[in-house]
Amino acid sequence: MEPTNELRFAVSDLIRDAEVGPQHVPLSLLGDFQKDVSEFLRGSCRDVDPTEVMVSVEEGSLALVATGILSAMTLWSDIERLQLPDSLSSIDSKRAAVIERWQAAARQNPHRKYKVVDSSKQIRIFVDSSSDFRRIEDAWVHVEKYIPGQVVDWGGKTRANVHLETEGGSILVVSATQELLAKEEQNRLYRQALLHISAEENLLTGDLRNPRLLGFESHQPAFDEEEFARMVNRGTDAWANVPNSTEWLENLRGSNQ
Repeated sequence: MEPTNELRFAVSDLIRDAEVGPQHVPLSLLGDFQKDVSEFLRGSCRDVDPTEVMVSVEEGSLALVATGILSAMTLWSDIERLQLPDSLSSIDSKRAAVIERWQAAARQNPHRKYKVVDSSKQIRIFVDSSSDFRRIEDAWVHVEKYIPGQVVDWGGKTRANVHLETEGGSILVVSATQELLAKEEQNRLYRQALLHISAEENLLTGDLRNPRLLGFESHQPAFDEEEFARMVNRGTDAWANVPNSTEWLENLRGSNQ
């Protein structure tokens, strides 16, 4: 899906036997819809500033057309995810809350319908009494992982832990025991390290919670010329009695076909 510079938000309903439109709309519905559209555009990370977005009101239901949103990448990413009903867990929480409010309102008012469409008509989000947008319950599993990074703090008088700046730039606080840290002979502060940890991992997001240090592993991200030479020597010795390694490999492949 290619982002465009325009989104059309529309709400339709039947009020007192008349279709909702710019000339016939309850003040409360108008206020709530305008607020929801603003919150949906802004989201939690505020990658859209509603004060900078131009909006026009169109006939045919009550429609607000927002322009100037081409660069709002998280907005377009969330809109694409909303093509699937079980997407509310994977989009911005504020946008998910708007969809949930619309769905609840539509189920209470059978004539109420909401629609979000981009200018290319590639994206169509419909919310009515029969829609079923939902969240998937978070699933956490116990894992053991090796996390590389730089130790930026460690220790603690009452609660020992290790603060690791990961390769992605975030800080992971890993709980530890004072005994485990005390037996470390190497000063690891402000040095690269590879932490062996246990934790709970979210199957949907990959987030970690309750990380606990199991130990420090050897960490040599740089090229080790001596180790490479030893590997080459071991390989050379292993192939010493094979007269033609290429022919031997081709014969082996042929026997497995």
